[in-house]
Amino acid sequence: MVDSIPAPTPREDINVLVIDNQALVHEIVGAALQEIGIRHVSSALNAYHAVRLCESRTFDFVLIAFNVSHDRDGFHLLEELKHLNHITEQTTVIFLSAETSAELVNCIVELQPHDFWVKPLDRKRIEDRLNYMIEVRHQLHKLEHCVANRDYAAAIYQAERKLQDKSLSEFHGRFKRIIGDCLLNLREFESAQKYFSELLASMDHAWVHIGLARSLLRQDKLEEAESLLEDLLQRSDTRFLTYDLLAQYYIEKEQFDLAYEQVKEASKLAPRNIERNKRLWDLARLNHDKQGQLNAVQNMARYAKNSIHDSPELSLNVIRSMVDMATASSDADVTKLVKRAEYEIEDLKSRKGTDKQLREQFDIIRARLLCIKEDKKGAEAIMKAKRPVVGGLSMEDNLDKMKAFHELGMREHSIRILDELCKQVAGDTFSSQVVDEYLKQESIERTEIQFTTKELKAMATANYKENRVVPAYNNLQQALTLAPDDKQIALSLLKVLVKLSEKDTLSASQLSNASKAATTLHHARLSDLQAEKRDQYTRMLGVEIEASNDEDTRAVKLV
Repeated sequence: MVDSIPAPTPREDINVLVIDNQALVHEIVGAALQEIGIRHVSSALNAYHAVRLCESRTFDFVLIAFNVSHDRDGFHLLEELKHLNHITEQTTVIFLSAETSAELVNCIVELQPHDFWVKPLDRKRIEDRLNYMIEVRHQLHKLEHCVANRDYAAAIYQAERKLQDKSLSEFHGRFKRIIGDCLLNLREFESAQKYFSELLASMDHAWVHIGLARSLLRQDKLEEAESLLEDLLQRSDTRFLTYDLLAQYYIEKEQFDLAYEQVKEASKLAPRNIERNKRLWDLARLNHDKQGQLNAVQNMARYAKNSIHDSPELSLNVIRSMVDMATASSDADVTKLVKRAEYEIEDLKSRKGTDKQLREQFDIIRARLLCIKEDKKGAEAIMKAKRPVVGGLSMEDNLDKMKAFHELGMREHSIRILDELCKQVAGDTFSSQVVDEYLKQESIERTEIQFTTKELKAMATANYKENRVVPAYNNLQQALTLAPDDKQIALSLLKVLVKLSEKDTLSASQLSNASKAATTLHHARLSDLQAEKRDQYTRMLGVEIEASNDEDTRAVKLV
C-alpha cells in the first residue's frame, strides 16, 4: 500500500487558486507565491469564476476569502467546492477573512481548513506560512493517503516512524494528532483514552482534550468524563465541539431531551451548519417544541440562501412549521401565524416554476389552514382528492399530508401513511435515529389522540364549564402529551386535578401526571399570578417536583 503512494507534487508544479474580490489581495499573495518559487497561480474575483476554474484543472492549494461575491460568501463556496469534489483531502485549504467573530470562526473550523489568515495580509508572513504549509504537505503526504484509504494501521506506523526523527520536531504535533484520530477510527477507544491522557501531560491543544472526551464517551464513561467536559465547555476553542459530542452521546442513549439541549447550544455558537440545524429541527419535533422547530427551519432557510442547500422545500418547511405552531397556539397567535403562513405561500408561489412544481404541497397546506380556520368542509373538498400513499413525495411532504388527514378526522388515512413511512425508515440503514424515533412517536400519538392541541384545549374548557371534570382531565392530559412545555395546559391540568381530588382520591396515574405538570411549571417562566396558582395547586394536591436522576443532573450541570 505505502509503496504504491505517488510522490508529493514538486514545488514548481504546485497549482494554486486564490479566490477573493479584492485585487490587492491577489497582488500581495501572487507576489509572495512567486517569491517562494510557485509559478502556477490562478485568480478568481467571484464564486462563479472560481467554480469554472476548478472544473478545468485540479488545484493543490486553494486560498478562499469570506467576502467573495454578493450572491455567495466563502463559507458557502467552500462547501460547494467540497461537494463537487474540487476540494479533496489532498487539497490544502487556507481561509482568508477580515472578520474574526466567534460565530464565523466556529463555522470555519467546522469546514476544517488547513490554515486561517486574518486580513490585512502581510507579505512576509504569507511567504513564511506558505513555505511551512508546503513542508506540511510533504511530511503528511503518505500518512494522509493512508487515512484517505482507511488504512489506519499503516498511517499509525508511518506517523510513529516520523516521530523518531528529531529533525521533524515542528511537525510532531500533527503526527500525534493523526495517530489519535486513527485509534478512534479503529474503535480502539481504551487505547485512545490512554494515548490522549498521556499527551495531556505535555500538550494543551483543543484536539487532545476533545479526543480524550470522545474516547471516554465512546466507552460510556460519562461520569469519568464529567470534569473534563465541564472544563471544555468553558474553553472557547472546544465549547461547540463538546456540545456536539454530548448530543451524539445522548442520542445513542435515546435521551433525546438532553440531546436537544446540547444541539441548541452548539447551534448558537456555529449557526451556519445546515446538517446541525436539520438535527435541531428533528429533535425539536421529537420534544414537541414547536417554537424551536420553527426557529430551526428558519435558520436553515436563512443560512442556506444561495448555497448548495438552497431549495424551495426549505421555504415550504418554514410555512409548515408555522402551521404546526398554529394548531397548538392561542387564538391571538393563531391569527398572526395563519397570516404569516399565507403571506409566505404567496411569496413562494411567485418564484418561477414553484406553483406548478409544488402544487400538491400547496394544496395540503391550504387544507390544513382551512382546518385551523374551522372550515372543515373546504379542507375535506381538497383532501378527498388525495390518496394516502407515500410514493413520489418526500418524507416531509407525506408527514404534512398525514397531519392534514388527521386534523380532518380521517385517522385511517393518516395512520396508513405513518405505517408506510416507518417501514421505509426501518429499511434504511442511513436513516437518522432521531427521525426513526419521531415517526414511532407520531404513530402512537396519532393512533391514540384524535384531536389537535387547540381542539383539546377548547374541549377541556367546555367540559369543565359543564362540570364534566373527568372528560376535561382526559382532554388536558392528551393536550399535555402533544405540548409538554405548555404552561397554560399544565396549570389547567393541576386545577382540574384539584377539582377531582375534592370528590375522590386521585389514582397513581393522575398523581404522576400532576407531578409532571408541576415539574413543567417549576422550570417555566411564570407571571406572579401563575406562580401563585402553581404553588396553591401543588400544595392542595400534595405533589412534589420530580427529582432528576443522577445522569440527568450531570447533563443539566453540563448545559
